[in-house]
Amino acid sequence: MKYNTQEKRLALPEYGRNIQNMVDYCVTIKDREERKRCANAIINVMGNMFPHLRDVNDFKHILWDHLAIMSDFKLDIDYPYEIVKKEELFTRPERIPYNNSRIRYRHYGKTLELMIRKATEYPEGPEKDQLVRLLATQMKKSFLTWNKESVDDRKIFKDLDELSGGKIILDEEVHKLTESREILARNNNKKNNFSRKNR
Repeated sequence: MKYNTQEKRLALPEYGRNIQNMVDYCVTIKDREERKRCANAIINVMGNMFPHLRDVNDFKHILWDHLAIMSDFKLDIDYPYEIVKKEELFTRPERIPYNNSRIRYRHYGKTLELMIRKATEYPEGPEKDQLVRLLATQMKKSFLTWNKESVDDRKIFKDLDELSGGKIILDEEVHKLTESREILARNNNKKNNFSRKNR
């Protein structure tokens, strides 16, 4: 008896040794038409092994790619799709550049900083006032997420002034934000509801 460890390594182990043997046999068939019929039969068997993937886009195309890979690209037939090339299997994707931009206040995050910058470009009016109020409220929520104590609105307004480059200045007498205890109570309620649901 031959052990799997003594057999040749499987290109795609998820299909198993029997499918690999069928592919190896298919490559040896001399008649081109017969070889194509055999390849179609193998594709049908491969498809039946993973019926839950039939709804995936290009499912058949993926199977034909897998057949080519399992045959080590030696199966000489007219493929119904353009198959993956051998060289493409071993090429590494381009490195994604990492964004090293500095975040001034990590508890607010980069997105909030960008939104504040965008808000400075808005024309004066009720729309800008509403946006600035929403941003200040979000800053307070973010601050309280990381610092579990109350925060003075003056701190939020000072940070907003700094992050906007002095273009958004709020007066604490005129602008009142949601109370810290209210935000913390809402956060606690959300956590409690979440933990109850996941019990």
